Amino acid sequence: MLNDQNKDQPSRQTGTHRIIAFLGGRSTLYVLGLLLLIGLIILVYSKVSFVFYPIKVFFSTVVLPIILATIAYYILRPILRLLERLRIPRVWGILIIFIGLIGLITLLVVLVFPFLKGQFANLVEEFPTYFQQMVIKLDAFLRTSIFSSYYEGLNFNVNSLLDKGLGDIGRMVTEMIGGIATGITSFISMLTGFILAIATVPFILFYLLKDGEKLPAFIKKLLPPRFRDDAEAIFKDADHQISAYIQGQILVAICIGIMVSIGFQIIGMKYALLLGVLAMFTSVVPYLGPIIAITPAVIIAIVTSPFMLVKLAVVWTIVQLVDGKFISPQIMGKSLKIHPITIIFVLLSAGSLFGVPGVILGIPGYALIKVVLTHLFKLYKLRYNKFEYDETMYYEDVKKETN
Repeated sequence: MLNDQNKDQPSRQTGTHRIIAFLGGRSTLYVLGLLLLIGLIILVYSKVSFVFYPIKVFFSTVVLPIILATIAYYILRPILRLLERLRIPRVWGILIIFIGLIGLITLLVVLVFPFLKGQFANLVEEFPTYFQQMVIKLDAFLRTSIFSSYYEGLNFNVNSLLDKGLGDIGRMVTEMIGGIATGITSFISMLTGFILAIATVPFILFYLLKDGEKLPAFIKKLLPPRFRDDAEAIFKDADHQISAYIQGQILVAICIGIMVSIGFQIIGMKYALLLGVLAMFTSVVPYLGPIIAITPAVIIAIVTSPFMLVKLAVVWTIVQLVDGKFISPQIMGKSLKIHPITIIFVLLSAGSLFGVPGVILGIPGYALIKVVLTHLFKLYKLRYNKFEYDETMYYEDVKKETN
């Protein structure tokens, strides 16, 4: 009896092994089990999501001031390090930076902001007229061009379109005013929350400048000893990616704003300073930012004169060439190492999910996720000896990324 049972046992084990091999091996079963576990966790979370609502409110409240303070921290950290090299204590250096920021903001509010406010108000008031004149000029051009026969075959009535468009704009404004009037309470609540978030930024920024460089070491002590070296490599790489992107993007944006303002002023473009400031702010969004910045300038140029459109094209081409060939390569380099197609997909996805903040923060967020996943994949290859990857290669890669 025992011998018969022993004879049957290998056959049962062989059958089990054959099933596992048919499904792809133990690694495939592990991945399938992991995916099933993740699906169950998501299902359970969807059923008890109300339990986590206070946590969601907390994070949605603190995320804006933390992001703004972090951006300001990476912009001001080189200045603080320079002051420390001059043997100025860190706390006094922070106070000097804050006093300089207050003076700069006061100067902008007193001198620059009123001028930009007046230009913006005039542009908003005159923009419907600019748009109407542009449509009329395009209609006249198409009727006398080589495409006139095709264009006239469409039976396109520009006057009815403009009347309908202006009526729709008036109706939209009326509905917007009514919506604001009915939702005035929620609007005040949102505005109050935004003001409070902005008011907390200086306090968070102060402690980041004071103790921010100690934060990775503090987090590393909370981890098990075997994970500390890997965590330190991730922190260094992430810090390098964020600082290179933020500092580089700010410098590039300022250079673009100055070049556009000077170029538009030279060719006699109306609202040159305002359009330069718009180009500066929109340049933080790759690919989509220049399109947003050039649109109002093109409309103004078309209405002004055909020659103005040519001069605009010359100025914009020079700015893009100088930025693409000299400024961005020198300042930004290839710190993010992200393919242009990936950038476009990230912008579209982040914009659909999170709106304007997603478009602005999508690229650095993707860079951080890429840093963490890259290191985790290297650790996976190191642990399971995949792809002939050993410990020496891992630390050489870490050294290359942090330098």
